[in-house]
Amino acid sequence: MPITLREVAERAGVSRSAVSRTFTEGASVSPKTRQKVEAAASELGYRPNALASSLTTGRTKLIGLISNNFHNPLFLEVFDLFTRSLQDRGLRPLLVNLSDEDDPESSLQMLRQYSVDGVIVASSTLPPEFSKAFRQAHIPVVHSFGRFASAPDVDVVGIDNIECGRMAARTLLARGYTKIGFLGGPREATSTIDRRAGFLQVMARRQGITLTESFADAYSFAAGKAEMVRLLQEGDMAEAYFCGDDVLSIGALAALHRAGRTVPGDVGLIGLNDMQMAGWDTIDLTTIRQPIDAIIRSSIELVVAMLEDPTRAPEARLFDCEIVERGTLRALPQS
Repeated sequence: MPITLREVAERAGVSRSAVSRTFTEGASVSPKTRQKVEAAASELGYRPNALASSLTTGRTKLIGLISNNFHNPLFLEVFDLFTRSLQDRGLRPLLVNLSDEDDPESSLQMLRQYSVDGVIVASSTLPPEFSKAFRQAHIPVVHSFGRFASAPDVDVVGIDNIECGRMAARTLLARGYTKIGFLGGPREATSTIDRRAGFLQVMARRQGITLTESFADAYSFAAGKAEMVRLLQEGDMAEAYFCGDDVLSIGALAALHRAGRTVPGDVGLIGLNDMQMAGWDTIDLTTIRQPIDAIIRSSIELVVAMLEDPTRAPEARLFDCEIVERGTLRALPQS
């Protein structure tokens, strides 16, 4: 049978309310009483009941962790880091799968039922209005991997997707490619829109470049593979593609290999994210690395800050990215 609060009180020689205060964050208890209670609890193997504590404090320590792209292996890394980091802070993640869902109302109702203390929306495809719905409902919210804004309506942590598009364009041009393709994710996703915008900005300033555009149905291996198969069937292939996401790049790579095309000999590829799989010897993907660890750390810092001060103004935190040179693009020309 589990050890009860009454048993701890008897062992420590204090009242049950003193035991309760000892394990209630912010409650007043003398150092001597705390020492006696903690010693008794340790001897008996007592662990405070989190649900009972939430009834006393009004805090569940539950943080809703929302995403809508469970098809992308990158999010296994993201969820691993988020859940461990939240638990290290004494918070409890509640994972919500919103695949094929873009209306916040159903998730808002669900998270209210669980009385979450805050919400992290971990998505580069959900629009800013999604996170805004939680703030309007007075639920602290951070949009991780969200769209940057200089004066955001909610806390946003992520990267400059427009600059990432520029980086990809400059990288391909520096290698002498003149027939270049943009293979983006879902056409309506804010990340796709911004990466494409930056890519086209740089390409528009160069003469003698042939540019093609296409879009995958999702940020997934299957969608990237299917779109590259379609391009191969049409026959008018670019020399190199910015795929806008590692998992799209890996799907495209699989389609090219299946068709007997070599990478980077026949076609070059550059992705974005630097997911763990991108560095595997069999993939060796040249990509743009976004600092996922730093984004997650910062997101949790902002959630905690809102729990401590719900009136604080939202802020946007932007992290720099970098090119990771591997083996899916031709070498830079010798100067």
